[in-house]
Amino acid sequence: MNTIKRTYERMKIVDIGFSIEKNTLVVKIRGEIDAGSTDMLRRKIDIEYDCANVRDMTFDLKEVSFMDSSGIGLIIGRYKRVSALGGCIRIKGANKTLRRIIELSGLGRIVKSDD
Repeated sequence: MNTIKRTYERMKIVDIGFSIEKNTLVVKIRGEIDAGSTDMLRRKIDIEYDCANVRDMTFDLKEVSFMDSSGIGLIIGRYKRVSALGGCIRIKGANKTLRRIIELSGLGRIVKSDD
């Protein structure tokens, strides 16, 4: 009897949740923000922002384990949208690696950080 051993790569999964605190949409992301997840994240964030009737947006990145340049692009796109309506974007909970990515990308110059 031959036994076939298969190894499965765990799928990259990202979760998103929303809350509203003091005229601010809080976007809580868990998992990896990469090219495979940004389109879905963008759609969900934009729909929620449009329906929430708030001005500002905060990204809670406490449970984000990885973010690449597409994640930077996601945040910059939301920055443009929110700032056009007079709001501001904040980032909170970013780990040391994410903070470094945010600073190296220049994102830290346009987005406030609560850390």
